[in-house]
Amino acid sequence: MADTTATNSATETVNNETDNDTQNEKQPSSAEEGSETTTEVNEGDEQQAQEQQQPVVNCDVWTEDLAKEKQIFDALFSTRRPKDGWAGLSSGLKSVAKGTAAGLTALIASPMVGAQQEGVKGLAVGLITGVASAVTLPVTGVCVGAYQLSRGIVNSAEAIQKSAQGMVWNEQTREWYFYSMQQENTDVEQQMQDLQRKLQQSDNTSNNTSNDRPVQDRQYYDLLKVPTTASSADLKKAYYREARLVHPDKNPDDPDAADKFQKLGHAYQILSQPESRAHYDKHGIVSNNPSEMKLTDVDPRTFFAVMFGSDAVKPYIGELWIANKADTLLKDQALQEFANQHSGNGESSDESSNSKTSETKKESSERAQYKAQLEVLHQQHRQVQAALHLLSRIQPFVEGLQDEAEFIALAQEEAAIISKQDFGAVFLKAIGYSLELEAMDFLGSYQSFLGVDGHAAKFRKRQYLMANQLRLLTAAVAAARAGSAAYQEVERLQKQAAQLSEEANPQTIKLASEKIEESLPAILELAWAINIQDITRTLRGVCLKLFTDGAEHLTIEQRLKRAEGVWLLGREFYSMGSWLQ
Repeated sequence: MADTTATNSATETVNNETDNDTQNEKQPSSAEEGSETTTEVNEGDEQQAQEQQQPVVNCDVWTEDLAKEKQIFDALFSTRRPKDGWAGLSSGLKSVAKGTAAGLTALIASPMVGAQQEGVKGLAVGLITGVASAVTLPVTGVCVGAYQLSRGIVNSAEAIQKSAQGMVWNEQTREWYFYSMQQENTDVEQQMQDLQRKLQQSDNTSNNTSNDRPVQDRQYYDLLKVPTTASSADLKKAYYREARLVHPDKNPDDPDAADKFQKLGHAYQILSQPESRAHYDKHGIVSNNPSEMKLTDVDPRTFFAVMFGSDAVKPYIGELWIANKADTLLKDQALQEFANQHSGNGESSDESSNSKTSETKKESSERAQYKAQLEVLHQQHRQVQAALHLLSRIQPFVEGLQDEAEFIALAQEEAAIISKQDFGAVFLKAIGYSLELEAMDFLGSYQSFLGVDGHAAKFRKRQYLMANQLRLLTAAVAAARAGSAAYQEVERLQKQAAQLSEEANPQTIKLASEKIEESLPAILELAWAINIQDITRTLRGVCLKLFTDGAEHLTIEQRLKRAEGVWLLGREFYSMGSWLQ
């Protein structure tokens, strides 16, 4: 028994020693563990050091470079989705032409630039680069052109199908869609309001003016019959309204009509410019700067609207481009002159002056951008408004509420009213002929065999456009000659007057005025050539909107009925205008 116990104790002792040895083998000592940890840390430091020594790739730089290269490529080669085969061919030819021109330019310019910068070495490098570009760019242009042509051919089937459904091609999104005049009118008006708000905020920021502040004198506001809080648009409408009422041609029996018209024009000029309006609101007429009198007293918008415009035709063509453009150009020039005259008030440091100049340039750039966008929207709104009016004019005929005879009789009555306005006959011919051609184009495309009549109308439209362009070119040359001759004569009279006594000045001024008046017929002829071109292009867009509007829910017969009504209206307008002339 005792032997057995001793044996068991010895066995347990041996087992315990064996377990302890096993655990010691599995668990390293603290020194060994610390040594291994240190080794791992050192290896990590070495790896981190190696990573730091490797060059770091900046993804932003690569992205920026790729974006620049893509921008250059897109500017040189057009890869936008073509509408059909013809559009693909046009895009392809442009890419080939641009690639060839760019290659030739690089072949000539690269050696010259290289020689100028690095001498002989630069010349050699530039020559190699130029030759490579002269080969690569034309080949790229041919490849892109072939790609665009193939895309256009593939898209032709879709274009025929979508066009037959009355859908319209969107040049911005490069997609087909159903057009709606009402929707476009809503969208454009909203965009115009947003831009006008930005433009107004820019004016308020640059001029630090407030419409709510009290004014020193309100005589100019009373002349225009507007409150002192009137906006620029309110002032413009008020001036146009009052100018037509007091214009001397409208009041031949009133000896004071010319004076009233001049005062009204001067009041509008002062209030229409932010700087001069702020100066007037603060100081009134008494303390008004005499330099303000140098601003043009006759508003060019009213001049062209009164002379060329007519309330009877405005719903059909909107505001003439020449009136809008002349107003913008001349007013911007007057505004710049006024700002320059008042920029020297007070003394300031060069740093402050440079800061103001930088801010002014930035504000001017923003205003120019807003105005450019607003001008595009203005033309778009002008066309859609005219299209809506034309639709309301022919709608009774389209819906069968008026038969053809009644519709023609009403068209003749309207033409007679227009003929009594200033330049009524010219307006009737221009509007009538354009409406006829556009309607014949649409009707002929659907109602004749293979659209032969439509192609004939398109050919007549091209002839008419070319004739107008030739007339415009001829009138421009004649106006330039007449204006140059008048300017030289006035300059000669001024030099002559400088050598004579002051008593000769009135006679000199009279002669100069006569010379300027002699050039007016040529200038007016040029203005009318511009007007005809403007009316033709505007009505082309108007009719396109009218004939494609509502194709999603209107039948082709209803749309053809619209074109028929436009053709009848245009025919009567043109007949009346031709008869009067």
